[in-house]
Amino acid sequence: MYPGHWSKIFPEKPAVIHSQTGEQLSYRELDQRSNQLAQLMWSLGLRKGDHISIFLENDIRYFEVIWAALRSGLYLTTVNRYLSDEEAAYIINNSESQLVVSSDYLADVARKLPAQCPSVKKWLMTGMPEAPFENYEDSLNYFPATMLDEEPAGAFMLYSSGTTGKPKGILKPLSSNLISDSASQVGALQRGLWGFDESTVYLSPAPLYHSAPAGFTTATQALGGTVIMMPGFNDVGALEAIDQYKVTHSQWVPTMFSRLLKLPESVRTRFDLSSHKIAIHAAAPCPRQIKQQMLDWWGSIIYEYYAGSEVNGLTHVSPEAWLTRPGTVGNAVLGIIHICDEDGVELAVGEPGLVYFELPTVAFEYLKDDAKTKEAQHPQHSNWSALGDVGYIDKDGYLFLTDRASFMIISGGVNIYPQEIEDVLIMHPKVADVAVIGVPNEEMGEEVKAVVQLEAGIDPENGLSQELMNYARESIAHYKCPKSVDFTEALPRLPTGKLYKRLLKDRYWGRKETKIV
Repeated sequence: MYPGHWSKIFPEKPAVIHSQTGEQLSYRELDQRSNQLAQLMWSLGLRKGDHISIFLENDIRYFEVIWAALRSGLYLTTVNRYLSDEEAAYIINNSESQLVVSSDYLADVARKLPAQCPSVKKWLMTGMPEAPFENYEDSLNYFPATMLDEEPAGAFMLYSSGTTGKPKGILKPLSSNLISDSASQVGALQRGLWGFDESTVYLSPAPLYHSAPAGFTTATQALGGTVIMMPGFNDVGALEAIDQYKVTHSQWVPTMFSRLLKLPESVRTRFDLSSHKIAIHAAAPCPRQIKQQMLDWWGSIIYEYYAGSEVNGLTHVSPEAWLTRPGTVGNAVLGIIHICDEDGVELAVGEPGLVYFELPTVAFEYLKDDAKTKEAQHPQHSNWSALGDVGYIDKDGYLFLTDRASFMIISGGVNIYPQEIEDVLIMHPKVADVAVIGVPNEEMGEEVKAVVQLEAGIDPENGLSQELMNYARESIAHYKCPKSVDFTEALPRLPTGKLYKRLLKDRYWGRKETKIV
């Protein structure tokens, strides 16, 4: 189903509610406004398979753009709202987006984008726009709220950075169905695993540009439920929203659990959480002790899955199964797991190696990057693909992750890639060599640290650490920048010039059993 269906069943039911302001968008309004935007895009000449982007904070308008694209046969790219203008412009250009929706809230970055993205046909801005952005509301009002004559199913085309830090568009073939047929499949996973239906009240505390929040909120609306959208995560605010809106389902990342557990007992027990039946978490490894404490508090309602934006496979574990196998991310519910060595040879049960998922056909390709697409595939099986994770399976097929093949940093559920940061810092005149790694952080899982070898004769004192961190912030999004800088006489490089990051990381991780928690 989709809003066009539910607007006939219960037109005044909220499709989404802003948790803080109480602003609502009914299914009737969502249907009408997404129709208006679809009509606008049709007038621009956008047709099935074309691309648009949204660069927006968590806002109710987000869902109008999503459904306008999905009912127009378009690819929609959600751009991380924390990116710099150069980073956002790269994604808009690479995706060949022809329309971009942003907001005056992000105007400091958004105003720099049109000059860098000459192929965009129209720029829309909510709030008070600046030229060449046009007013979003006024633009929609020029168009009727009627359906397009034909509504082919569109899809998300999200971006996932590789080990070099360059974002990669995850391109999947569009369905040949109309949205009225395809949308019934959008929530199939949520319905099958966690019982989502039209009675679901789903709390979304995370940024909507991420794949999971975008996918789960869309699925909730496809099934006729109500989304409670938080503008940003707030520990007390999340508990308050569960109580106030009688939330039934929710999704989290481990750092949110950590913050919730740090609340005083008097605050944690203040709210009625009895409506809350399913809490789902993913995006980053959850420390066992954190998950156990959450189970002790909320009871056996916490489910976990493991997947990437590529959705080339998926594992799932119930709270009961996790308690018998602490640390597992579950067994496969989509695809077949294969654990292989560097040569692609399949390994025995219990042996760690690169995690591949097998699907009947090739799951995805990286837009305009055949080399990266090939790199993700098994050497002998193109329909086996990997996300760069290392792990093992037990005799019952449960997957345990033990490492990251690419040394990707996961901080608070956000993927951060060292090479991009290293490429910036190496340009500083005082830096001879640099390595960026993830180091333990109890709340965030990992935090970014730069280990720097200075040019001869440079004194590491006198505020140089802060100078380097400020230097990084000038070029890349702040959340990617190092939180600390250490100095070393020489980085551990092999004679070939390859940086041996494992030696470096072990100094900080203390050779723990797993390097990603």
